[in-house]
Amino acid sequence: MSNTAAETRSVVVEREIPFPPEKIWRALTQPHLIEEWLMKNDFKPVVDHRFNLRADWGAVDCQVLAVEPNKTLSYTWAAYGLESVVTWTLTPTRTGTHLRMEQSGFRADHSQAYQGAKHGWQKFFANLEQVLARID
Repeated sequence: MSNTAAETRSVVVEREIPFPPEKIWRALTQPHLIEEWLMKNDFKPVVDHRFNLRADWGAVDCQVLAVEPNKTLSYTWAAYGLESVVTWTLTPTRTGTHLRMEQSGFRADHSQAYQGAKHGWQKFFANLEQVLARID
């Protein structure tokens, strides 16, 4: 089966967040902060670093693909036979940061995972915004 872009879907969440990219970057890359909004982890912002995200329901296997401090973070996200890629893009704005998260690679037969991710990321983003409001 060919795996062309046309056959895969992405979940995209975008938010305007009233904090500078540097602050959001910390929440995206510091393990103790990631744990507060996403899951337990052994993340390091180092290309090729392999890490796990752990939750009650299981674990996600990940590998860092790209790190551009305060700008871009990308890692693989493998769970339940789904091989996807999560990419964060931070763009400074006049009032803070435009934060974009894209999880790409959902095939047509992944509709349950796709729907789950759509709901999950909305929740993770809400948690992330709470963490950002709380940290200095």
